[in-house]
Amino acid sequence: MSARRYFGIVLAGGEGKRLWPLTEDRAKPAVPFGGDYRLVDFALSNLANAGFLRIAVLTQYKSHSLDRHVATAWRLAPLLGHYVAPVPAQMRRGPRWFAGSADALYQNFNLISDENPTHILVFGADHVYRMDPRQMLDQHIASGAGVTVAGLRVPIEEAGEFGIIDPSEGSHRIAQFREKPKENVVGIPDDPSRVYASMGNYIFTAEALLEAISTDAKDETSRHDIGGNIIPLMVSRGDADVYDFTTNVVPGETERDRGYWRDVGTIDSYYDATMDLVSVNPIFNLYNMDWPILTQRDPNPPAKFVFDEDGRRGAAYDSLVCAGAVISGGTARRSILSPGARIDTGAEVAGSVLMHGVHIGEGAVVRHAILDKNVVIGPGVQIGVDPEADRARFTVSPGGVVVIGKGARVI
Repeated sequence: MSARRYFGIVLAGGEGKRLWPLTEDRAKPAVPFGGDYRLVDFALSNLANAGFLRIAVLTQYKSHSLDRHVATAWRLAPLLGHYVAPVPAQMRRGPRWFAGSADALYQNFNLISDENPTHILVFGADHVYRMDPRQMLDQHIASGAGVTVAGLRVPIEEAGEFGIIDPSEGSHRIAQFREKPKENVVGIPDDPSRVYASMGNYIFTAEALLEAISTDAKDETSRHDIGGNIIPLMVSRGDADVYDFTTNVVPGETERDRGYWRDVGTIDSYYDATMDLVSVNPIFNLYNMDWPILTQRDPNPPAKFVFDEDGRRGAAYDSLVCAGAVISGGTARRSILSPGARIDTGAEVAGSVLMHGVHIGEGAVVRHAILDKNVVIGPGVQIGVDPEADRARFTVSPGGVVVIGKGARVI
């Protein structure tokens, strides 16, 4: 079948309240990650690497940063009909926002009609992972199901945190789909200690999706949510399959990073996933160039380390340092320095994320922190040293991560 008959839709309208203040001025999928990337780049890279090159990115909350990133970083080949297009809430069904993920698809009915695909890949926009969706599509087509849901194996005690998929005995058919069940949870037949959690990635047969979202739109009691309404509807019809993510094989992967998937929906989960990148042997391998994570990089000069004298030595250890960063007589350990970040003489940064344009002044100390874009830390200021002082001035996560919002000046 021609690739022209497949259409990708990335749901990128997430508000991301639990990531505040990183989402104070941007949607969750636009939050920077790993220095150069945005969270949306992971879903888009998986689709693009697999050859699915007609993609609509549905946006909603605080979408300017996300719209701009998609429009500038993800310019494909229009002459060949390839595109990644940001699509803000158009209110085509009346003066209202998307009522839910299913309503987002319903309000963009015209996009699907214009493309006239046979199959539609609907992926979430705010998880960190690699996946070859072609393998999931192959299973979906072979099964004859109306929808296939990607399932991640998680410990049974975590079932209350996810949409849980109960497979039928001896097949991929979904017997039951429940949102965050607290009781009567049964493990996977071949692995009773684990259950399938929905990854938020779906492949629909176009006809089945259009019928389901049209039916759901007429139900005034519905929350108009894919996981909460559309999938249970299709399960009740015996028309839904589960795809076991552990069977997915990505080119260039290792045994260590196979099956890696992280929901970075809280400050602590975001921080933990970030700190994995700077470990000596990270689980998630950014350097797999057989399946690269794609993004646009600004035309910055190379990173620069200056001064090599006692008491004034620019150095970084176990860190990711992006282009345009300057370590001018300071020190970074187990940290990520995004493009344009700067550390001045005598300053110490440890276990921290410095986003674009952050400036750490002379003699300052920053530990266990996330500093959003263009934050300025004045000379001698201490962050992450006195917990009580930090809580009085900044956001501090349950795990003790200090977060300072975009553009703040701490003098």
